[in-house]
Amino acid sequence: MSDPVVIGIDQGTSGTRTVAFDERLQPVAEAYRPARVSHPRPGWIEKDADETLRTVVDSLAEVLDAVGGSGQAAGVGLDNEGETVVAWDAGTGRPLAPAVVWGCRRSQPIVDRLGAKGAGDRIEALAGLPLDPYFSATKIRWLLEEQRDVAAAAADGRLRVTTLDGFLTARLAGRALTDPSTAARTQLQALQEPGAWSEELLTLHGVQAEWLPEIVESAGDLGALELGPSGRVPLRAMLVDQTASLAGHGCLQEGQAKATYGTGIFMLQTAGSRAPSVEGLLPVVAWTVGGTTTYAVDGGVFSAGTVIDWLRDGAGLVRDAAETDSLARSVPDTAGVRFLPALAGLAAPWWRSDARAVFAGITSGTTKAHLVRAALDALCFRVRDIVDALPRRPDLLRVDGGLTANGYLVQRQADVLGLPLQLARVPETTALGAAAMAAVGAGLLSAADVPALTGGGTVVEPADTARADEDYATWRSFADAASRL
Repeated sequence: MSDPVVIGIDQGTSGTRTVAFDERLQPVAEAYRPARVSHPRPGWIEKDADETLRTVVDSLAEVLDAVGGSGQAAGVGLDNEGETVVAWDAGTGRPLAPAVVWGCRRSQPIVDRLGAKGAGDRIEALAGLPLDPYFSATKIRWLLEEQRDVAAAAADGRLRVTTLDGFLTARLAGRALTDPSTAARTQLQALQEPGAWSEELLTLHGVQAEWLPEIVESAGDLGALELGPSGRVPLRAMLVDQTASLAGHGCLQEGQAKATYGTGIFMLQTAGSRAPSVEGLLPVVAWTVGGTTTYAVDGGVFSAGTVIDWLRDGAGLVRDAAETDSLARSVPDTAGVRFLPALAGLAAPWWRSDARAVFAGITSGTTKAHLVRAALDALCFRVRDIVDALPRRPDLLRVDGGLTANGYLVQRQADVLGLPLQLARVPETTALGAAAMAAVGAGLLSAADVPALTGGGTVVEPADTARADEDYATWRSFADAASRL
């Protein structure tokens, strides 16, 4: 292959997918490496940061080999899974403890302690984020308080603690880097001052600036990734995964929205150059390019793909994810069964970290098809919770992620929202967004070029909205009660 490519590295919770795109942002080569995620206790989620590093290196090396070597890469964009943190030794580069994954709830006691001190309002005023174990800062505090090796490294100046992008760039680029979109997820960067760590937030959380990565712009000359035998490639973009997906859908205009259906469901709506204020949703940084910051509104459903995993592995109701589609279609309704998908608490716009998953309405006539349909419906209802809270109702919702292969789920979601859903043209939309921003950072494209090259895809129109409205109203009454159990 003679033409240069841009490459998107999508470092995600359960693995890393790396995709090379041509000058028209069409995929030309792809590789995937899985990563193991552990659940040592109920509510705890962790992973091996060194294994994550290997997934990035190996998938990138395979793609470079497919396109003719590192010399073909005009730029690489790296997105990361966001709030996950890893503590590591500045001298050796090695992790001091397992990485604490974004959905982990182990830092809830620290959240409770900060709340009891009255720090929650000030933290939210500065960071734009409510006190919740989801965000990185309390995970960092937990590592300091509960991991002896981490505390020892802090005492003698060896400690570095970063989101995974910082760890990866430290090992591959020689500098621990992050960008404002990821820094915005830590609760250590003030919303109105992207690009710098907030001294007040650092103090409130008991975190020192020298432990953290350098914040750089989301696109530009960010150095290079050294891959040993596979060569050296220019790093031209860094983003958190959900804003990379926003770019991958071409949602650069204010009011445009996307939802990614993966481990969780994450909806973002582009909000322009001013930080938004929306009850129940998160104001976040989408990206900073050329000194200009674009903001977004974020709403997350923490449990989505994990609900399907539980139906398969925990409850044994299905053999695989594909079976949920046919089972849901095999019954006309849920026969009164309702489900609250709170395997890891309820995120936006509820913010009930103490909520737990609940099935209700089960009778002797309930079958596994009713349970599965109720679970899929509940995911659609949770997305409506978020859409109803958006500052602007979008004209359509752009969607991607593994769960969008489920035809029942997609049609039901369109009905529940009363909105058309546009399926992603390129399935790996997050990698596409990272690559598109790398093309911007490399000077190959302008931001204005991106929507025409990334948008498009099949549109699913709503069909049965009246019934869906009734079902949502019934579910919402149930959810209000069940969330307090």
